[in-house]
Amino acid sequence: MFVNLDKARQLIQEERILHIAADESLLKQLPPGKWIAGTTPYFITEQGGITSKDKLFVNEIDCAVDFKTAVYDRNNIFDITKDAFPNGLTFLVMPFASDVAVYYAKEAPNADDLFLYPIVGWISGFDLATGSQAKVFNGVTGTAYSDKAVALHIGLPEEKTAALGIVNIFSADEKESILEFTEDALSVTKCLVNGKEVILADYLAENNIDTKLPLVADYNSVLVNVSIKSVSADKKTVEFYAPVFAGKEYRFARSVGNYAAKFDEHLQELKNVKPVFSCNCILNYLYGELEGKATPPFAGPVTFGEIAYQLLNQTLVFAEIVNK
Repeated sequence: MFVNLDKARQLIQEERILHIAADESLLKQLPPGKWIAGTTPYFITEQGGITSKDKLFVNEIDCAVDFKTAVYDRNNIFDITKDAFPNGLTFLVMPFASDVAVYYAKEAPNADDLFLYPIVGWISGFDLATGSQAKVFNGVTGTAYSDKAVALHIGLPEEKTAALGIVNIFSADEKESILEFTEDALSVTKCLVNGKEVILADYLAENNIDTKLPLVADYNSVLVNVSIKSVSADKKTVEFYAPVFAGKEYRFARSVGNYAAKFDEHLQELKNVKPVFSCNCILNYLYGELEGKATPPFAGPVTFGEIAYQLLNQTLVFAEIVNK
């Protein structure tokens, strides 16, 4: 639900268990309680996509029989599975470009027990027009972090279980060149294209590459998108929303034609889903032309990355609570 500050305070004071997304200026005004949050001014509401710094998106987790919050850095982020309830759902929020988010992106596909526990969430962000610093909040203490992750672990009734879903309109184009990187990075100047070193910004321009399309790589048999945030022709740099990693082979995604129509086509197949949480990538918001458009049954924060077990890009992810 998309609410004003007074309503959000009321829900917290009623001791509801909440996941919240909003501009930092609003999150700083919330009282302590049973909540976690991340920063973003972008949302998909029931009325449509909107940029707002005076309202908050709130998910009430009314199915929970127990809860706890936790704060993690790169040294203990994979303790998240030890802290999770045996039958539960974990909401995880990490700040964009933080060490913990980069580390999680790289190592999550290799964490064997991670896929035994439903973990859903997002990468918090900021206003792209003004720039800022992404943050997350642990509502129990009221503490904000720019360099740590926060998690809300909930326990579910015995007869219920959590199920995660991913909407990804992309696949790797096997006809495209293979790109490789020499280091793990969120920003690069050079890379290898079919084994030959090039300046990536120049390569994109010279080959008329559509930068709305993400790079796609196989992360332990799961295809993961890595989206381009910006290209500087002057500085010869390319920035990504998620890190690229040395030792991985990337190809650009296959063209989807009409981006907005393709995204809508995928949503039509999910009309009967009843999500307890969903989030959508900032690039789907921009390229899918979602300003003012609703995406039923999905509403929630627009993000700088999505989490469904591992870190994803240019996807919509959701969680629902279903009967066993």
